[in-house]
Amino acid sequence: MTPPNFRRAAVAIGATLACAAFAPTQAQTTTTTVKTTTTQSTAATRPGSGIDKSGMDTSVRPQDDLFLAVNGNWVKNTEIPADKSRWGTFDALRDRTDHQVRDLVEGLQATHPADGSNAQKVNDYFRSYVDVAAIDKAGLDPIAASLQDVDSIKDTGMLVGLMGHWQGVVRTPLGVDSNPDLDDPSVYVADIRQGGLGLPDRDYYLKTDARFAKARAAYADYLAKLFTLSGDADGAAHAAAVIALETKIATAQWPREKTRDPKLGHNPKTPAELQALAPGFDWPVFEAQSQLQPGRIIVVRQPDYVTALAGLVKSEPLATWKLYLKARRLDGAATVLPAAFRDASFQFHEVTIAGLKQQQPRWQDAVQRMGVLGEAVGQLYVAKYFPPEYRARMQALVANLMKAYSTSIDGLTWMSPATKKEAHLKLSKYNVKIGYPDVWRDYAGLAVKPGDALGNADRAAAFEYHRQIVRNGGPVDRTEWGMTPQTINAYYNGSMNEIVFPAAILQPPFFDAAADDAVNYGAIGAVIGHEISHGFDDKGSQLDGDGRLRNWWTDDDRKAFDAITNRLVAQYSAYEPLPGQHLNGKLTEGENIADLSGLQIAYKAWKLSLDGKPSPTIDGFTGEQRFIIGFAQVWRGKVRDERELELIATDPHSPAQFRADGTTINADAYHDAFHTKPGDKMWKAPEDRLRLW
Repeated sequence: MTPPNFRRAAVAIGATLACAAFAPTQAQTTTTTVKTTTTQSTAATRPGSGIDKSGMDTSVRPQDDLFLAVNGNWVKNTEIPADKSRWGTFDALRDRTDHQVRDLVEGLQATHPADGSNAQKVNDYFRSYVDVAAIDKAGLDPIAASLQDVDSIKDTGMLVGLMGHWQGVVRTPLGVDSNPDLDDPSVYVADIRQGGLGLPDRDYYLKTDARFAKARAAYADYLAKLFTLSGDADGAAHAAAVIALETKIATAQWPREKTRDPKLGHNPKTPAELQALAPGFDWPVFEAQSQLQPGRIIVVRQPDYVTALAGLVKSEPLATWKLYLKARRLDGAATVLPAAFRDASFQFHEVTIAGLKQQQPRWQDAVQRMGVLGEAVGQLYVAKYFPPEYRARMQALVANLMKAYSTSIDGLTWMSPATKKEAHLKLSKYNVKIGYPDVWRDYAGLAVKPGDALGNADRAAAFEYHRQIVRNGGPVDRTEWGMTPQTINAYYNGSMNEIVFPAAILQPPFFDAAADDAVNYGAIGAVIGHEISHGFDDKGSQLDGDGRLRNWWTDDDRKAFDAITNRLVAQYSAYEPLPGQHLNGKLTEGENIADLSGLQIAYKAWKLSLDGKPSPTIDGFTGEQRFIIGFAQVWRGKVRDERELELIATDPHSPAQFRADGTTINADAYHDAFHTKPGDKMWKAPEDRLRLW
């Protein structure tokens, strides 16, 4: 049955990723060493080393625990802010950048921006979100229509139709997206994947640990409150029904480490094959409501999950599915509903799951939730905070890292000439993007209205989803960025074979234009090396230089690679951030490979930048020591236990201390710099150190 003309529901307003007039350049594998603009000859020319001595703990030997030696005093004397779940280098930079963005956005009001301009949209989106008085006054009226859409569902066809209609705006068990086709990376293809859980991960439903049980109990209370606040007299019973259904969904979902394998996740299906995969699921209705063109190939990321979900659609009562959709709708919109909803959302998501002690300022929440207008904000940001010379020096750093990577491939003893040739070819095709996009996103089709927080979120989500999904089957836009310029992060995109460094990460302590090159190479150089290395990690190494899923390895070379990475998996699986909670070495494998190789390549690049000259001693540290310290102080941070539990279950990155110590313990540069020896707690014999690239 064809579903009714559902109204587009508001976005689940969570953080999205998932980071001036100069355009990024195409990356090339250079044949000459590019020197940075600062001199290495004398300490007298330097305003500072870039090392924060105040954070160091001199009672800890760097040979025993590098992380604490570099950061221990900071760890002992720093409290996580009450409105944060974690605090450290990244978080402090995000906080500073949030304040910068707030100043830029709040300054727009005085300019009286013209209707329809980016300035008007940014200004009104921000102000409507922070206007809680208007949100309280509106009550449930803004969400009433979409809840009525749920009530109108009469059969499974209408149920599936609403799941499709809510794509991109409300989390449902099937998520639709559009990405470069791994068989032909020049065109986009639609894909569907698992999703729709209210708790952070399937582990929260399936594991018996007391911490997970506590989260489940809090989730039941939270859903009951949402139902009750919406006028449901049986909130507790209905919450239990939703959790029972979500537990069945979670049981069918793949564990996160399994979803990392691109071969397992690349399953193109014709319409007939989709129907055979999930009989009884009304695919034509789902596709139509998801704005997918009929008859096209769709990539299924987790095929057996889709089969199981189709079974649940048929076997579970329609009334339970309707409760589930209401729960997802209310939860996703809670931050722009009246105070009782906002408070309930905070108590569950931020207190129980993340461990916060108090809410962060509403303005900061608004800044962090403006992702759909991120490039409009980004234009303001780079104009004020990203001078051209930062980009020029970053280009020099990247060029040295690319040169070092190329040289390092030549020296690999475990890889055959045939695979080395392919590795060089892939490296030569890297695209490098620095600072900001060369083509800014067009927001002309997005309507943002003053005083309409939920409606703005609704339209913004619909706009972004439509922008992505209509390109299915069309040519890939290689100018597009997956992060905004004001994002404190960087990324590698395998299907595009590109490394991307937003403007905001190019500030101290990652990149300090006034600091010593050794520290910059240990910090931002390792970040660059990290992102380059993702193209050659367990996942990226399955794609070639064009982003195509293709095996370019000999069997023996892949076995040699796996032998090293299996040892890395074992190393990190032994770490225990919380009592009884070990890291999942398979989940974090790709990031650990990138950390391992990124640091070692950055060190080689720094040595190349010296052009054979010695590095001076500055602030009592040799250049080699400053390089390692620069790396370790980047990972300065603390995390609340509740947030740590979530990260262990969901985050492909290892906790900060293990990124610092677990990476350097394998680096000859660390052992040489600090003259480690047997008996030191971080001693590792040369033959046991792990080296990949």
